[in-house]
Amino acid sequence: MHLLSITWDSDGVLFHIGSFPLRYYSLMFIVAFSAGWYIMKRIYNNEGISEEKLDPLFIYTVVATLIGARLGHFIFYEPEVFLSDPLSVFLPFEFSPEFRFTGFQGLASHGAAIGIIIAMYLYSRRVVEKPVLWILDRIVIPVAFGGIFVRLGNFFNSEIVGKPTNSDYGVIFSRLGETFPRHPAQLYEAFGYIIVFIVLWQVYWKTDKKDRLGYIFGLFLVLLWTVRFIAEFFKRSQGGFESALGLFTTGQWLSIPFIIAGFYFMYRNTKKVSHA
Repeated sequence: MHLLSITWDSDGVLFHIGSFPLRYYSLMFIVAFSAGWYIMKRIYNNEGISEEKLDPLFIYTVVATLIGARLGHFIFYEPEVFLSDPLSVFLPFEFSPEFRFTGFQGLASHGAAIGIIIAMYLYSRRVVEKPVLWILDRIVIPVAFGGIFVRLGNFFNSEIVGKPTNSDYGVIFSRLGETFPRHPAQLYEAFGYIIVFIVLWQVYWKTDKKDRLGYIFGLFLVLLWTVRFIAEFFKRSQGGFESALGLFTTGQWLSIPFIIAGFYFMYRNTKKVSHA
């Protein structure tokens, strides 16, 4: 008997519409993007930016997140799938042994981060007409908030699970056919992202750091990827190239460049942006 553990038996499906399953994971993405839109609306109102520029921002962010996260997963963790089943990378369907809807199972946050940075560069030039670091300083606030719900979605799906706790404490993911508790690594990471969001929110509204191009973006990189680096110590291996490099997991190796870049953007010499 595991007195300090809970048994988690969710199949990840909220309800069915006919044969189509509405999954908690999909719902978490909807909540994340919707909340992000309202957060950016408040920021744009504060900055005197027209709300007409919000809809393009929403589209750029959604497309970049999904494409970047999807490509990132297969590039960093399952590169062989590009050769064996390339359609599965881009389509939420499975064709073998029979056609069925699978959703996008396999999304890498590192890939999403790269995709969002590229998208914000395009958005800054084509739509808002401000420096790319200006929009990055602001978009990272809802991104951090959205990360909370993505990890909650992982928990509902019983994926990205933690290592065995070797004690009574933990979560028994019965959908994996297990009877022993693991660390709820998804919840650890979600809690860390709550802290990241609160810090970024306070820095934006309570300090003048938003006037230093790149500072909040850099702070985001340091905080979020440090949370990810620490959380990796509790996660079950997700594969990738960690066996070749050793010492750290694939997720930790990928986090290190982001953390270094974050310190660079925080402490580089830069002029304050003008609001004129």
